[in-house]
Amino acid sequence: METHIHGGDIYSRSFELDYSVNINPLGIPRTVKEAAEKGVALSEHYPDVQCRTLKRAIERKEGVSREAVICGNGAAELIFAIALGIRPGKALLAAPGFAEYEQALRAAGCSISYYTLKEENGFEAGRDFVDMVTEDLDIVFLCNPNNPTGIAYSRDFLRDVLVKCRECKVVLVVDECFIEFMDSPMEYTMRPFLEEYDNLFLLKAFTKTYAMAGLRLGYGLSSSRALLEAMAAVMQPWNVSIPAQMAGTAALAETGYVESARNLIRSERKYLTDNLRQLGLTVYDGAANFIFFKGPVNLGEACKDAGILLRDCSNYHSLGAGYFRIAVRTRKENELLVKTMQRIMGVS
Repeated sequence: METHIHGGDIYSRSFELDYSVNINPLGIPRTVKEAAEKGVALSEHYPDVQCRTLKRAIERKEGVSREAVICGNGAAELIFAIALGIRPGKALLAAPGFAEYEQALRAAGCSISYYTLKEENGFEAGRDFVDMVTEDLDIVFLCNPNNPTGIAYSRDFLRDVLVKCRECKVVLVVDECFIEFMDSPMEYTMRPFLEEYDNLFLLKAFTKTYAMAGLRLGYGLSSSRALLEAMAAVMQPWNVSIPAQMAGTAALAETGYVESARNLIRSERKYLTDNLRQLGLTVYDGAANFIFFKGPVNLGEACKDAGILLRDCSNYHSLGAGYFRIAVRTRKENELLVKTMQRIMGVS
């Protein structure tokens, strides 16, 4: 049986708090729940296989043509679709990084080279990453901000990578699933380069931004018709359900929800960071809605016994025991987490 490699496994046993998944702490917006419920009532019909209404909403949100949009059953399906669609021979990944990239590439028979994000450099990528983009590659994946470290790549750095990728005829996938939680997401998104660079693919998800993990909805953006067609050719029809399509459309019509979450995360990220450091833990500066830190190897199991689930990061490539990731949640929840960790570590 396959071992679960992600957070969110609340089904093996009950937990009071799940800090292992990084979804919006405000929960699903009311309008989104209502839209999903209406979608259930309409589910005797097949979904719109082209996701037309949803794509129009994405078009308005992102300022791109709907022809540049592809929708999927979560971002994970799109990761597998791009790997299976173009069948790359060799890929470059930054490590540690999101496990799905490697899983999808392996499924497509792709060999993988790794650029190790080093602890002594604060898990930041150096300019030598650009030098690793060579003509023998077919695809590069980067997550911005990175999962699990939360470290953000500057737009200048990503553009240098993108330019080198185009010179070498390499597809660059930039995963922006966490970018909306950053303080200034528009300063980091690569969306302005979509039209100019047809080797760029941007990955987005409703999972984290709108707390819709169970509804499974994501989308990708690219100006390459050939790339989108190759992806669509390996995806199942009717892959996005009616409830998911209607919920996604409603989510994109929300005003103020994401900004409210961003403000909450900004203050609570500081609260958690300060308190974790007071516990003597090594906390790395991040820009996402989660915090990456290093602590006692048994911390995860001790928290689990106390009813709180952390994300043990020891199974990420290039990491070992003692690395953890926690979501940024509400103050009441965060206070309970801090008190629990204080008790476990014998700190008052």
